[in-house]
Amino acid sequence: MRGAAGALLAGVVLAAVSGCGGSAGGGAPGAAPGAGQSSAAVTGPGSGGAGGSGAGGGLAQIPGQTFYVSDRTNAAHQVTALRGQGRTAEAETLLRIAAQPSSQWLGEQGAREIAEQVSRRATEAGRTAVFVAYDIPHRDCGQYSAGGAPDAAAYRAWITGVAQALGDRKAWVVLEPDAVAHTLDTCGIKGDLAAERYGLLAFAVQELKKNPNARVYLDAGNPGWAQDPEELAAALRKSGIAAADGFAVNVANFYDTDRNAAYGARLSAALGGKNFVIDTSRSGNGALGGDAWCNPSGRALGERPTTETGRPGVDAYLWIKNPGESDGDCGRGEPRAGEFWLPYALGLAQAAR
Repeated sequence: MRGAAGALLAGVVLAAVSGCGGSAGGGAPGAAPGAGQSSAAVTGPGSGGAGGSGAGGGLAQIPGQTFYVSDRTNAAHQVTALRGQGRTAEAETLLRIAAQPSSQWLGEQGAREIAEQVSRRATEAGRTAVFVAYDIPHRDCGQYSAGGAPDAAAYRAWITGVAQALGDRKAWVVLEPDAVAHTLDTCGIKGDLAAERYGLLAFAVQELKKNPNARVYLDAGNPGWAQDPEELAAALRKSGIAAADGFAVNVANFYDTDRNAAYGARLSAALGGKNFVIDTSRSGNGALGGDAWCNPSGRALGERPTTETGRPGVDAYLWIKNPGESDGDCGRGEPRAGEFWLPYALGLAQAAR
């Protein structure tokens, strides 16, 4: 598997409702504190200055930052836990992750409530929430993040609920990591299943774009997932890219920004100039090589989330995969996909430039 590898959606906690937290395991959201637990206040680097903590809770919003810094992420919860254990040095290191804006993954559990609450908190803090919609039927080809909606009708109802929950609040949505690329590899999503998937993605774009303040980016794989740009562009067109704001690359992967920008530019040219976003959450040292997408060693945090990329056509660098959450049990005893893994998180933060 050369893609984002998704991840199991485990229960996570969000204020007084359902869970929050999440990530991509090669790509997606994962386990955080169970229902009923509350998040203690967290402060640290990047906290303070313009924006204050305001309605954002314990983690203050970074001055000048477009995107919302949530204090409900797995990393933020872990900072609180480390401080409670007197492990202050590790807590400060982990703040390099927790104090930056990252994405809120939405899966089968509580998506509507989470979308409503996170987008509302972001709006109250004067920021924009970033979401990942991740519930397509036959998700992740039955691999680490198998699951998703049971059928097309259930998916349409799910995505409509998410769109309605966002209302007219500002939000960026990365749509269904791996979904398009898997129709072009050996996954088995072919023929009628592929046609159904393209239709569902186009429907999702249409529903989400009913919100005039929503930006939607269809996932488009990564530079190591060998595909013909023209073939991928054709699949994206079937998936509603014309109505979307663009596409996303490198979700939950490790390729360096130059390589992602070149890959995105080639695909953009095939799509008539569509813009794109890059997942830089773990790209600081680039990819390890080959098929080493599953918790490779020696990786580092990449460029911090920003809309000021300095690259034509690149709308933002985003932390779509939440750093520190496992890509899955890669055969070496790692946590399951999406679970927060402190040693790996600390390694990413310590190696960051």
